[in-house]
Amino acid sequence: MMQGLETSKRSAGPTVAIALGGGGARGLAHIHVIETLDELGIRPVAIAGSSIGAIMGAGMAVGMSGADIREHTLATVGRRKEIINRLWSLRPASFAKAMTGGFRFGQFNIERILPAFLPDAIPKDFADLHIPLKVMTTDYYGQTERVCEAGDLHQALAASAALPAVFMPVRVNGRVMIDGGIYNPVPFDHLTGLADIVIGVDVVGGPDGDGETMPSRIDSLFGASQLMMQSIIAMKMKAHPPDILLRPEVSRFRVMDFLRAQEVLTATAGVKDQLKTALDEAIEARMKV
Repeated sequence: MMQGLETSKRSAGPTVAIALGGGGARGLAHIHVIETLDELGIRPVAIAGSSIGAIMGAGMAVGMSGADIREHTLATVGRRKEIINRLWSLRPASFAKAMTGGFRFGQFNIERILPAFLPDAIPKDFADLHIPLKVMTTDYYGQTERVCEAGDLHQALAASAALPAVFMPVRVNGRVMIDGGIYNPVPFDHLTGLADIVIGVDVVGGPDGDGETMPSRIDSLFGASQLMMQSIIAMKMKAHPPDILLRPEVSRFRVMDFLRAQEVLTATAGVKDQLKTALDEAIEARMKV
């Protein structure tokens, strides 16, 4: 079954591009996908990402391995003490700006907070990346998606991850931007024609529960967002699906469950074998054409 994959490692083989979707802490499942591509010796020719997927994609685009990203994640957002220490490191003026309006939902300044958690390897400018990266953002007043591909990388990543009701919007080139996943949860459509095989990774998930318990206000807010994003993905799948779409089992995790990082990784490890099988089938299919 894996003969096609082994062939792709020994020769040039089909080119691969990957779209990493948004989903907050659920997006830690992307680490398995990156690790699997590393194991197979596959280097994407293009990457697109929304929200957490854009952040993971930036690490991949600068040359970080899946193991590097896993180690950094578990050592930072996976530890409560480390999160507090990194937020405290923003003091005095930066901390005050990062927490504009106090500790209230919707008032956290992600443009100040995010750099404190990014790996040192991620550069400040797109020009220093080794693989082309498309970072998805949503133009709040323009009511459309915006693709960031050049300029200030940290600003673009902050805008792409500016989840409404949690973080303040980010101004990019004079426009007010929010979470890229709002308009394009898994931006595989921006990779069409750039590679032989396009992979999409959907970590949006959906409302999880017994079907009877009334959700809290915050759970219903995030749950409604999940439903909206899944409808967008469904429409894009009908129009022009990627060659491979992966959906790790992430629904039982909340969008801000970063302290459960190890649990997320354990629960979604099965996506590795799913990707290997899907790639093998896609490569074999191309070889028959």
